[in-house]
Amino acid sequence: MHDHSIAELPSLRRQKILLLLERDGKVMASELSQHFAVSEDTIRRDLAELDSAGLVQRVHGGALPRPKDSGKDYFTRLDETDEIKVRLAQLAAQHIEDGQIVLFDSGSTTLQVARALPADIRITAVTASPLTAIALSEYKGVKVILAGGQLNPHSMSASGQEALRLLAGIKADVAITGVCAIHPEVGITSLHFDEVPIKQAMLDSATQVIAVTTADKLGAVEPFVVAPCTRLHRLITERHPGSGNIEDYQRLGIVVEQLPD
Repeated sequence: MHDHSIAELPSLRRQKILLLLERDGKVMASELSQHFAVSEDTIRRDLAELDSAGLVQRVHGGALPRPKDSGKDYFTRLDETDEIKVRLAQLAAQHIEDGQIVLFDSGSTTLQVARALPADIRITAVTASPLTAIALSEYKGVKVILAGGQLNPHSMSASGQEALRLLAGIKADVAITGVCAIHPEVGITSLHFDEVPIKQAMLDSATQVIAVTTADKLGAVEPFVVAPCTRLHRLITERHPGSGNIEDYQRLGIVVEQLPD
């Protein structure tokens, strides 16, 4: 069965290739050519693009998954939090105002946003991340609502129907989210399938969505789609992105805010 709809857009075809690679552990150019009804030269160009983006490892006749730093456990990633993430978090914290209901996604960058709030802030904070909830509990004026459920060891946040039901019942003013990857055509994507529903529920429950990300996530693609970029209202990132093009996101109506030099 040929996937003609995917074949029309190279970016979506490459997204599908990543999904097949995640499922099968290896992809062959000859089989992909038949699957998508395109030439092997076209597939080889796809694999070359994915290889240059660091998403696959090309081998003779096809490609293998590339080992990822994101395989590190949550606490290792937390220890590696750098100055850039702290500065990005400080920018994001400026958009949170007294009286708001604010959703905090999981992740080390979002945790930094929680730590960067003004000491006298008065908000209701909702999160599925116990570590973020603990950070928020340090503020006297912050009411913390922690979504429960099974703990995901990768993200150190709750997942499952209990967390989803709580998030669906909240209409928040702002959602602060980190992203595994964001591409202007493919959208916001995640490396882990079980994180997708919680992230989608947060986007659905917020009037304004603010994504905070380092430059290496721009233009990147992971296997599982969370939402199109148009679900974002503001993107906070570095001044000089290493990949991607800021104008691509601005054309989608997203306000892009960059760190000052």
